[in-house]
Amino acid sequence: MQFSLGPVLYFWPKAQMLEFYRQVADSDIDIVYLGETVCSKRRELKFDDYMALAQMLREAGKQVCLSSMTLYEAPGELRELRKYVDNGEFLVEANDVGAISMLQQQSLPFVAGAAINCYNQHTLRQLVGMGLTRWVMPVELSGHWLSEVLQQSLIGDIRDCFSTEVFGFGHLPLAWSGRCFTARSENRSKDQCELCCINYPQGREVKSQDGTQVFVLNGIQTQSGQRYNLVNQLNTMQGLVDIVRLSPQLSGTFDWLAKFKANINGKAPQPLPATDSNGYWLNLAGMATG
Repeated sequence: MQFSLGPVLYFWPKAQMLEFYRQVADSDIDIVYLGETVCSKRRELKFDDYMALAQMLREAGKQVCLSSMTLYEAPGELRELRKYVDNGEFLVEANDVGAISMLQQQSLPFVAGAAINCYNQHTLRQLVGMGLTRWVMPVELSGHWLSEVLQQSLIGDIRDCFSTEVFGFGHLPLAWSGRCFTARSENRSKDQCELCCINYPQGREVKSQDGTQVFVLNGIQTQSGQRYNLVNQLNTMQGLVDIVRLSPQLSGTFDWLAKFKANINGKAPQPLPATDSNGYWLNLAGMATG
C-alpha cells in the first residue's frame, strides 16, 4: 500500500506553499498531486510554479501528478487546462470530464479524481477504455461498495489495468458551485471577492444552531464539517486499495502520515479526535464514527 498527498485544497500564500512542498520533498510520501483544483482566481502559484515544484519533487523520489480544476466556467480556464494536458512530463489527475476528453484526444493516460461520477462497474470499465490508469473512489462510498464493484465480472479481465485510490484523511470535498460561499459569507459577490478565502487557510466553519460543525466553506467548494480519518481502517483495505490519499492540512499532515504508515496492518491503532469521523467507509452516516 502506498500513500499519496492530494493537492492543497485551500488558498495559502505562495511562501507558505513553497515551504510546505519543501517539507513534502523531505517526507516519505510516495505520490504527490499538485495544482489548483478549486478556483481559478487563486493565482499565488501559476502553472510554471507547479511545474518547478513537480520537477523538484520528482528529483526527491516522489511520483508526481498534476491535478486539474473540478469546475470549468470560462474559456481562459480551458486554456490553462491545455497546459496541464500538454505538460509532456507528468501524469494528470482529471477532476472534470472535459479534462478526460482532452487527455483522451491525445491518447494520454490519466487518473480519475474523486469528483468524477464513477459509481458502477460500467462507468469504471468505460473510463479504463478511455485511458484511466488510476481512479479515486468517490468519497461518500463505502469499503463494501468498493469490494462489490471490483468483484464484478465486467472488471475481472481489466483489474490489472488500473490502481485504486481512496481519500483517507482530511475534510471531504462534497460539492462545488458556480457561487463562492466564502465570498457570500462576507457579503461579497463572487466577482468582487478580493480573494478573501486566503484569510481562511483551513476553510470557514459552518455550524448548526446547536453548535455542531456541519460543513467547511472553501470558496466554491463545500467540505465535510468533520475531518475524515481512515487511519484505523487500513487493514480492511488489503487487496482492495492500492493508494490512500491524505489531504494537506494547515498543521499535522506529516505526523498523521507517520501514524497511517505505522498502522497499515492494524498493529498501531490510533484514538480518533472527537472532530474526526469514518462513517462513509463503514457504510454509516457520514458524520458517524464506527
